[in-house]
Amino acid sequence: MNGYSEIEREKANLINATSISLEQLEKSKNETLYFEKQRAMNQVRQRVFQQAVQGGLGTLNSCLNTELHFRTIHANIGILGLIQGMFFICIHAF
Repeated sequence: MNGYSEIEREKANLINATSISLEQLEKSKNETLYFEKQRAMNQVRQRVFQQAVQGGLGTLNSCLNTELHFRTIHANIGILGLIQGMFFICIHAF
């Protein structure tokens, strides 16, 4: 009878140890899944941010290029006006 109770106690200890190991494994699995989910979300955030920055830079460059075109055209019109004025002065001088 004593040997049987010893076996039953060892059996209960093994079941308890297995249960604890399974709980720890489940906890570790859940933590791993949580960190993997966080990592994936951070990667998505980073990609979205990079695309937003690139889009913003593209828009900014486009606006600056448009503004630069307008300024260049305006400056050229001004220069042509000066040349035209000088041309008329030269014509009337002769």
